[in-house]
Amino acid sequence: MKHVMPVILVSIFMQGCMTPEQHQNAVKNDSSDKITVGKVQKEISVGMSGAQVAEVLGSPNIVSTDKDNDEVWIYDKVSTRSASSRGKNGANILILFDSLNFTATSSSQKTLTIIIKFDKDDKVKDFSYRASSF
Repeated sequence: MKHVMPVILVSIFMQGCMTPEQHQNAVKNDSSDKITVGKVQKEISVGMSGAQVAEVLGSPNIVSTDKDNDEVWIYDKVSTRSASSRGKNGANILILFDSLNFTATSSSQKTLTIIIKFDKDDKVKDFSYRASSF
């Protein structure tokens, strides 16, 4: 029984401990419908119609015209991921261990801007994209 007690105490202390990265991975949503650079590279091409582009990428954030009066679609996406973990190790056993409170946080942000230019026949004449992560 003497050797079992330390094992039980250690397991209680470690219960519920999760790093922000582990939490972030646990709640990560990798849905197949999100816009990525790979999706643009693979599925968007010159000559596509606006309907085909919308089917692949969805509705643009901004629709405007350029200096030649051609239609321009802009997809501007920003995603922020934050994870926070709080713990009160030992609080269930002894109030003396209350000093073991901790908070760990982590966050990251990604941006993706896609610019698609259409010609007079409403076909893709050019497209570009820019991605950043910080």
